[in-house]
Amino acid sequence: MQTPPEPVATAPVRRSGIAAFAAGAAIGTLGGLIGLGGAEFRLPLLIGLFGFAALQAVIMNKAMSLVVVLTALPARLVSVPVSELTPHWPIVVNLLAGSLAGAWLGATWATRMRSSTLYRVLAALLVVIAAALAANHLGTLPSPDLPDVVRVPAGAAAGLAIGIVAALMGVAGGELLIPTIVLLFGVDITVAGSLSLAVSLPTMLVAFARYSRDNSFSVLRSNLGFVTSMTAGSIAGTIVGGLLLGVVSASVLIPLLVLLLVLSAIKVWRH
Repeated sequence: MQTPPEPVATAPVRRSGIAAFAAGAAIGTLGGLIGLGGAEFRLPLLIGLFGFAALQAVIMNKAMSLVVVLTALPARLVSVPVSELTPHWPIVVNLLAGSLAGAWLGATWATRMRSSTLYRVLAALLVVIAAALAANHLGTLPSPDLPDVVRVPAGAAAGLAIGIVAALMGVAGGELLIPTIVLLFGVDITVAGSLSLAVSLPTMLVAFARYSRDNSFSVLRSNLGFVTSMTAGSIAGTIVGGLLLGVVSASVLIPLLVLLLVLSAIKVWRH
């Protein structure tokens, strides 16, 4: 009588520390090449490649995004010192007035949605991020000259929407924050990048606090090794991507990344 073959344990291999580090490094490098952390690209991998459920993937993505942003902040302050950011503190306060509430609201919705609905929401948001990426890097949008009585509520409303999107996807939201700061407040894009970190950090902390109240938050404890490896890979990749910034032409890179996001959106939609 033949002995049946041993079952192949594929899940542990797919979620191994080496695979997590390699995936994080690849995503971090992609993000670093265009000045982002890469969380937008990491989310589809967590769902499609590593097989995490939608809410689990969002929570893990949020945790990793938080660490990557905390790591990027000191380096950013070296290139753009606090003295250059201080005159723009009203912009940060204006956006936070909406984004903090949006983060709590978005995280609450994510924990209450049916899994099938959340997959489709995430797919739609990936398309939104793809459009923002294309508009920010390939297009030139006029900066409207708005009076403060219009700009302030518009900034709060934009912050609310960005906070919701960032919480639902587990991202920092830089791809949405930077063009908003540039277009709505007329700030230089280099300064806008640092201001976006000042907005996204407290916004992520609020969303993280809300997610910590849900049972799905335990995915971080049960996959601590995986999360640590992927975070380390993401940080290493972001540094490498930053060093390679400008090596690949944006006219080639951005359309490829936009296509990647759209294809990821289709896969997540069909999940």
